[in-house]
Amino acid sequence: MIELEGVPELIDPVMVAAFEGWNDAGDAASAAVAHLDREWKGEVFAALDAEDYYDFQVNRPTVFLDGGVRKITWPTTRLSVVRVGDANGKGRARDLVLVRGIEPSMRWRSFCNEILGFAHELGVEMLVVLGSLLGDTPHTRPVPVSGVTSDADLASRLDLEESRYEGPTGIVGILQEACTHAGVPAVSLWAAVPHYVSQPPNPKASLALLNRLEDLLDISIPLGELSEDARAWQLGVDQLAAEDSEVAEYVQSLEEARDTADLPEASGEAIAREFERYLRRRDPQTGPGVASEGGLGDGSFLRDTTSGHTRPPRPVSKEQREPKEQREPKEPRDTGGDKGTPGPATDADAADGGKPEDGPEDGGR
Repeated sequence: MIELEGVPELIDPVMVAAFEGWNDAGDAASAAVAHLDREWKGEVFAALDAEDYYDFQVNRPTVFLDGGVRKITWPTTRLSVVRVGDANGKGRARDLVLVRGIEPSMRWRSFCNEILGFAHELGVEMLVVLGSLLGDTPHTRPVPVSGVTSDADLASRLDLEESRYEGPTGIVGILQEACTHAGVPAVSLWAAVPHYVSQPPNPKASLALLNRLEDLLDISIPLGELSEDARAWQLGVDQLAAEDSEVAEYVQSLEEARDTADLPEASGEAIAREFERYLRRRDPQTGPGVASEGGLGDGSFLRDTTSGHTRPPRPVSKEQREPKEQREPKEPRDTGGDKGTPGPATDADAADGGKPEDGPEDGGR
């Protein structure tokens, strides 16, 4: 039985979750939830028992010194709560329950049931899971973020894609399916990370996820230095790509493919929607540093930065971009989603920066 002591009654709570591991390319999703927790000073009220869900030879505990006393931090999943206002600055409050942890090594059904137990006790109205995947997307364009759900009514009401993915899945897909059976509305937001620069961090993808979350929940998220970090990340990748003619040529081919695929979307309705987003983010009450989705190198409204940020890892070589013939398993192609949307890569892809199989991503992951 879950007992929550010291947790106040929540207002219109929504649970936002992200898990390190297979569904977290470039650490974009987990970094987005960590940003929310840091900016809103989340208060941890519960942690799952690490013994029940983690293989400590895979996710090892760490030792640290606290005032000369040795202590151990165990890999686990923690829950915290934050209170936010709405996007219009009118002072209406609502609560977010943040779930941040590592994809469990075992007992996934029990893990999901425990998360849903907290959601039930807290009166959570909807669960939003953030994920990121490797894809054929150029770093110079806005980060593609897809929103998917297994609930047809929710898909229609929130303008989301309905999940039709078939194939291997991670804890994000299992948790969303558990929500469906439990009658809890659930949405997955997926950001595509360029596979040729897959090493973390990727602040541009984290920024895109947070922008989409703002639109979904109609809240205003303080971005702090994230916009500047995203701009510095892109400028660093631009410079590194320019030093390698093969990488530069490959990026150009991705840009051409992306622009061709996006051309039909340049309709009057799409332009009006983006202009409305811009006006909303330009509202002075939404706070400084608010940017358009993904918004870098594309007429964005990000602040210039003169601070020195760590440059991102060097893009992989042409040989590393070639898919390995012996790689297993290969992701099946999903024919139910939008064309050209990349699917998540395996752990092997993340490790060697390899190019993932093409195929749309959705809540089945």
